[in-house]
Amino acid sequence: MIQDIFPSKLNNQFECAVLSDDDFVFVFDREGRVLLGENGENEPDLDNETKKSKKARFLTGRDLGGCNAVYLFSMDEKRFFLATDVKDFEKEGFSYYTIREARDNFGGKEIFATFTAYHLNKWYTDNVFCGRCGSKTVPSEKERALKCPGCGNVIYPRINPAVIVGVIKGDKILITRYNRGYAHNALVAGFAEIGETLEETVAREVMEETGVKVKNIRYYKSQPWGMAEDILTGFFCEADGEGRIVMDENELKYAEWVERKDIVLQPNNLSLTNEMMRVFKEGKISL
Repeated sequence: MIQDIFPSKLNNQFECAVLSDDDFVFVFDREGRVLLGENGENEPDLDNETKKSKKARFLTGRDLGGCNAVYLFSMDEKRFFLATDVKDFEKEGFSYYTIREARDNFGGKEIFATFTAYHLNKWYTDNVFCGRCGSKTVPSEKERALKCPGCGNVIYPRINPAVIVGVIKGDKILITRYNRGYAHNALVAGFAEIGETLEETVAREVMEETGVKVKNIRYYKSQPWGMAEDILTGFFCEADGEGRIVMDENELKYAEWVERKDIVLQPNNLSLTNEMMRVFKEGKISL
């Protein structure tokens, strides 16, 4: 999955640091696209159904010749910053990518760094002004937070809880495809609502999207997913009853019970969804 970068490790501990020439720095344009280069290397195949992906190359403080930047995190002793006053920078060999295009083109620890930077950039750009009084916010010097000098409001990074659900019926799993956005096979997924446990989210989302009742809900694994500012939580469960599908056509264009051997995986191995489909396909999960 995207966060599986061992022996590398992302260190998200806050620092009040200043950008140097050798530090990496992310530049996002006004549309939220990220500026990346290619280093000419490919990640190895993780299995015979996932494609090789390229490694991204990052800008450095030296490339930008000095700019206002906020520290994000470190990885392998390299520090990563976000340029806060650069929106139209151009450099030969670099191109702007939407986060989906970055996902489709790059892999390895570089794409995990990019997703995490995207998550933080979205938070910073969405909170330039205080939602309580309208004053312009300023970064805290003590923690990862934005402060309002007008009313004292403190704003922390937003993380949206969401579920990924592998619904099992015997030797089959419930496979879906969305009407919009991601075009490949997926599992039932959705965001937790106010006053709802994650297990209640699982049952509600499966019912709303496919009309299937579930039982024996069991936690599998979690994943940070900066693309949507999420923390994804994966669950497997069983269909309760015959498992007749009544698909929400506004949300989905496909929802079917698929046997293990017929599961077609996603084109890369970044997502929790794909891992859950793969472990079921390989017979490593049963209920």
